[in-house]
Amino acid sequence: MVDSLTRTELARWTAWKRACDVVMHEVEQQIGMAAGMSGADFAVLSRVVELGQGSLRQQELARLLGWERSRLSRQLSRMEERDLVVRTAEASARMITATEAGERLLEGARPAHAAAVRRALLDLVPEAENEQFWRIIDIISSVGRSNG
Repeated sequence: MVDSLTRTELARWTAWKRACDVVMHEVEQQIGMAAGMSGADFAVLSRVVELGQGSLRQQELARLLGWERSRLSRQLSRMEERDLVVRTAEASARMITATEAGERLLEGARPAHAAAVRRALLDLVPEAENEQFWRIIDIISSVGRSNG
């Protein structure tokens, strides 16, 4: 049987969750106010445009986002209805391509995204602890990548 978290462990876990929630909420709120798009819209478009140069296989997009196929499919349907992406079948793959409207919306959101990330996260890490903080974050995120 696995032991429960100690009080200290639980407090740290709670602080971690709260910090993640605060940062994501701030970033998504600023993107929404600046460009009228959701955090999910931004996540999809930024990956398709930045990592796929405008087009990505749907399976690769799901992997990059860490989303289940059904969640991604529903999100893409909503985005297709708003002319932000198109889905096409090519050989054995379904391709997701950002439309001009999607790329324009992403461009309009980028400054708000950058400002919110800086304000809610980057500027809060003390300079003296910056390297150590990000080294630990990289360790945590690489464990997640190797398990997924």
